Parts: sequence; structure tokens; C-alpha cells
Amino acid sequence: MIKLTNRQARQFLLLKQGLLGEYKFAEKQGVLDFVRQAGCIQFDPIDVCGKNAELVLQSRMNGFSKKLLDELLYIDRKLVDYPDKNLAIIPVEDWPYFERYREVARQHAENYPEMQALTEEVHTLIQQRGALSSKDIKMDGDFSWQSAIHWSGGNNSSRSVLEQMYSTGELIIHHKEGTRKYYDIAEKYIPPHLLNVPDPLPDQLDHHKWRVLRRIGAVGLLWNRASHAWLNIWGLKSEQRKEVFRQLLDEARITAVSVEEIKDMLYCCAEDLPLIETVLQNPTWECRCELIAPLDNLIWDRKLINELFGFDYTWEIYTPASKRQYGHYVLPLLFGETFIGRVEVIAERKAKRLVVKNIWYEKGVKQTKQLQTALDNCFKKFAIFNSCETIVVD
Repeated sequence: MIKLTNRQARQFLLLKQGLLGEYKFAEKQGVLDFVRQAGCIQFDPIDVCGKNAELVLQSRMNGFSKKLLDELLYIDRKLVDYPDKNLAIIPVEDWPYFERYREVARQHAENYPEMQALTEEVHTLIQQRGALSSKDIKMDGDFSWQSAIHWSGGNNSSRSVLEQMYSTGELIIHHKEGTRKYYDIAEKYIPPHLLNVPDPLPDQLDHHKWRVLRRIGAVGLLWNRASHAWLNIWGLKSEQRKEVFRQLLDEARITAVSVEEIKDMLYCCAEDLPLIETVLQNPTWECRCELIAPLDNLIWDRKLINELFGFDYTWEIYTPASKRQYGHYVLPLLFGETFIGRVEVIAERKAKRLVVKNIWYEKGVKQTKQLQTALDNCFKKFAIFNSCETIVVD
């Protein structure tokens, strides 16, 4: 067992995430390296000042552009959109490990017999015309559909058929235009050695071990208790999770970490032990100021972040306006090893203006020259990321 102070645990998490010290991810390879380290980054289509996945990457890279992620997804095809921790972006080499979910979706199709003929029709249309969206396909049909593996559903037959075929892996997202998704035949883009293989981990326990180890690596430190970090791992109840942790410990694939003032034991991946050894030497790190995505891997477990950082964050986008404490789309603000507040920022793209609408500092944060300089640099970097030429602080 490893013992860390609270500060050392925070440093380890931030270093693991690439949020402390010098930027360690760069260019297109850096995007790919981070997604592979994380297993997945969550996708959300809302774009107030960048989509969630883009926000995750911009905080870890100096000079990140949205084009880098788009190219990896839709030109290089080294990443792919597919449900993991909710809707997500995953490395294409992980495609086989989600075969069990595609099989569930295929079985789910039996509940919608009217879909079979429509599926064949869509397949033929896409083969003839190339990538299509729901607006390009007009279909008859009056049925209510719900995805078996993610959160799509409704009465639009064209969209339902495309989403169903996407769920089964027959289609992938070819590209997006705004929030609109265009689909194409998966076998055109995913190599046969990944597309046409059986589930590499057919045993559920082995699958759970792979998913849990991957999620621990996505965050850095996690505990064996209920957590949003385990979202969408089917069948992972408390009893199953306990057995998974027991076996991963026995196999020395994870290590127990005791952190001062935290009652529950935390765990890290064995591959991260050298990074912990570095932290134990108590070096000093360059302080950066970064805006953190609302669904960032670092804050998947908000209770853990509250215990480690003393920062209580709620994404209030789905909170009724009258009950919001802060705002509609507010991002955590990280300075060095500390969450110092939250920021409401809007990219006015037509005017090419970045509007900093509000900043709420945490209690006790001192307005120093160092902080102001770091904050100015953060907003300049964020403006460039959003293709904005001016910054307006309300």
C-alpha cells in the first residue's frame, strides 16, 4: 500500500491528466495518446464555447485545434464515436471489446419487426449515395423506438433506423455537421481484424475487469464504491465490483493508495507507480491556469474531487434557471494544484468575441499578480481555441 498526503494525491491526479507542469500532449499524436490513456472521452453536442471532448483536450494541450480531433475521427479513423461512459469517443482498436453491446442491440431489433425492411432500404441507399443523415432519408413508418445501448429514441423512423444500425455496428458516424450526424457503412472504415472478430473477453468478469481498470486509468485514482465513474458498465453492482477489485489487486494490476483524511482506500493502475514515485520526491511544478470541461475525466467522480480538492462542482445545464447557483454552462477553473473557481464563458463566433460573463472565485482565493497573469494567458489560449479575436470581460 502507498501512502500519500492530500497534496501528493492531487499532484498525482493532475500530472496523470496532463494538467500540471509542462504540457505533455502535443499535436495529433498527443490527442491520440491522451484518448488511449483515458480509454474514452465523453462526447456532448452542446457547444457554448467548445464541445465537451474538445474542451477536455484543449486544457491538456498548448495549441490544440478542433481540426486535430476531427481528422483523427473522420479522416485517419484512429478514433471512433461509440457509447462507452455514456456517448463517447474511443480508440478504434477498442472496438472489439464492445461487441457484447452490439449483440444486445441486434437482439433488441427483434422488438421492432417493421425495422428489418427499413434497415435493408437504408443500407442500399448508403451504398448507392454515400454517407447520409436522417434528413436525407424519408421513410414511412409509425413506431416508437428506443436504443438498447444509449439514450436515443423517438418516433422519427429515419433517425431511429440509422441509430439502430449504429447501435449494432453496421453503421458508424462518418462525420458531423454541427449536431447533425452522417452515417456510413462501418466495414468501409474499420479494419476487418477489428470489425469482424468475436468479443475478446466473453466472460463477464473478465470484461468487468477490463472496464474497471480502464476507468481507473481514465481518472488516475478511484475508490471501490458507487461512482459516476462506473456509468454504463452493465452488470457492475457492488458485489461484482468488489470481486473485480480483489482480482485486480491479486494480479498486481492495481495498487492500493491511502490518502490522508480520506476514509476510503483509493486505487491506481500499476503502470502509474513511477509517476507516484516522482510525486513522492516532492518536486515543484509549473503553475498553469486551465478551464476544465464539465464532463472531464478528472471530475467523473465529483465526490472524490470534493474530498481531495475541497471543490464542489455541479454542471447546472439541466438545472431549472430559477434554481441555478451559478449559470447555464459554467466551467471549473484550475490554477496550479487548486480549483480556484468557475467561469461562465461564451464564444460569440460571428463576432469572433470570447465573452467572459462571470467568474466566481472560491473562498480564500487571493487576487495576486501571478494569478491575473495566468488567467489572462488562459483566456487568450481559450480565445484562440474558439477562433475568437477579442476577449470581453463583463
